[in-house]
Amino acid sequence: MIRTTEQDSLYNNIDQMSFQEILTGINQEDQTVPHAVAKCIPQIEKLAFAVTERMKEGGRLFYIGAGTSGRLGVVDASECPPTFGVAFDEVVGIIAGGDTAIRRAVENAEDDPEQAWNDLLYYQIGPKDSVIGLAASGTTPYVIGGLKKAAENQILTGCIVCNSGSPVAAEAQYPVEVVVGPEFLTGSTRMKSGTAQKLVLNMLSTTVMIKLGKVKGNKMVDMQLTNSKLVDRGTQMVMAELQIPYQQAEALLIEHGSVRKAVEAGQI
Repeated sequence: MIRTTEQDSLYNNIDQMSFQEILTGINQEDQTVPHAVAKCIPQIEKLAFAVTERMKEGGRLFYIGAGTSGRLGVVDASECPPTFGVAFDEVVGIIAGGDTAIRRAVENAEDDPEQAWNDLLYYQIGPKDSVIGLAASGTTPYVIGGLKKAAENQILTGCIVCNSGSPVAAEAQYPVEVVVGPEFLTGSTRMKSGTAQKLVLNMLSTTVMIKLGKVKGNKMVDMQLTNSKLVDRGTQMVMAELQIPYQQAEALLIEHGSVRKAVEAGQI
């Protein structure tokens, strides 16, 4: 295993840099992340296809992780219901230490190799489901143990890590290894590594949801209408699709509860 996430920063004496020098250095490093992600598209494609096939059969998608990685999984999972109209238990983010760890670090939570499986059992996880381990270092015991038990129970496994040849990747059927190199601040994987994981999560969940039919054209036709901004956005979609005035489109949208259903009703 090559621990590039722990290698020394390419920048020395950053505590003596000016504001501009610090910001410029961080930005220069950030620009390397999309290029690293691009190299992994074949890996992401395999994972997205496999997850989609399971979800078409009624399976769910679980993310497990600790620290920044775990929080990113929770964010991605939390955004799927309002964006794509899926049930809240269809994409689930689980973080070591429980919901408390979303805001505060829970001491030693990531060091328990048994707890992730216990957390997954709470959701009555089964063979149709998929589990993706999130660990920038690729060495988190919580994630390793969870993936190992999932595989033993015929559950599809994947991962998103930022080192090559890691123990986490070894436990995953569909590993995604985004090697972004040393962080601007040595070892601070909430920076480039976190950005890389967020980009891959965006790519993965969006692709899966598109292939599950949650998008029409380029529109989020199943999004939840949880605020006035989204009601207006949905109304604009209905207007464009049915070529009707705003008030009529809004009335249809509110009556039927989604862009998809409003358009279908308007076409009858």
